Amino acid sequence: MDKQKMVSMLVVVGACVGLSACATTGELDTLKSRVDALESNVATAQSDAAAARATSNDAVNIANQAMDRANEANARSIDTETKIDRMFKRSMYK
Repeated sequence: MDKQKMVSMLVVVGACVGLSACATTGELDTLKSRVDALESNVATAQSDAAAARATSNDAVNIANQAMDRANEANARSIDTETKIDRMFKRSMYK
C-alpha cells in the first residue's frame, strides 16, 4: 500500500474512533442523568412508603383503641342486662 493511502486510512479510522468516543461520552452523560433521576425517584418513593407505614400504624392503633372501647361497652351492657334481669326476677318473686 501506498504511504499516503495508509495515512489517510489511519486518519479515517482515528476520526471514527474519536467520534464514537464522543458519542459514548454523551450517552454516558445521558445515562448518568437518568440514573440520578431514578435515584431521586427511589428516594421519594421510600419517603412516601415510610409516611404510608406511619399512617398505617396510626390507623391500626386507633382501630385497636376503638375495639377496646367497644369490648368495654359490650361488657358494661352485659353487666347492666344481668342486673336488670335480677331486678326483674326479684320483682316477680314479690
